[in-house]
Amino acid sequence: MREELKVPHISTGDILRQAVADGTRLGLEAKKVMEAGQLVSDEIMLGIIRERLTQPDAQRGYILDGYPRTLPQARSLDELMGERSAPAVVVANISVDREELVRRISGRRSCTNCKAVFNVHLQPPQKPDVCDGCGQSLVQRADDEEDTVRERLAVYDRETRPLLEYYGDRVANVDGQGSPQDVLERLSSVVAQHVGERGKS
Repeated sequence: MREELKVPHISTGDILRQAVADGTRLGLEAKKVMEAGQLVSDEIMLGIIRERLTQPDAQRGYILDGYPRTLPQARSLDELMGERSAPAVVVANISVDREELVRRISGRRSCTNCKAVFNVHLQPPQKPDVCDGCGQSLVQRADDEEDTVRERLAVYDRETRPLLEYYGDRVANVDGQGSPQDVLERLSSVVAQHVGERGKS
């Protein structure tokens, strides 16, 4: 998707995990919250987004992954977009069966060395718990353990699902069932349509 739109993919989760790995003050604060399946504070997240969007590669647009997740975050993001005279946000809502989500997320394994990601159900490594690329160990992130995933989904229901009503006609609904390629094709088509419609308005 980022290649097609020629914009950066900005994952707040990746930014936070890097802060955890680097042992920064923000990382240490976020670590406890993330491992419990809870949400990092709105103030911290907005600061991260504000700083990232000032970088040169984000001036033509960007894909925000994992933000906003709460109504206050959505309102703050709209205010930030207004400050920057940026186009209105388009939200991609990918719908997947709840138990399938638990299976997908809890099946993820990451390489401790090259950071490659596998899935024991959908894209397993050739050898169990060993990275195909560099041969190092694969691990399950603490926030991908099944109990934590279910807690994350409960948090989603409470905190994030209300955003669908907030964004209204800015939401692009996408069927998330099927292969990654199938979902990508649907997502690309729907987002391109919404972006085109916004450009005409």
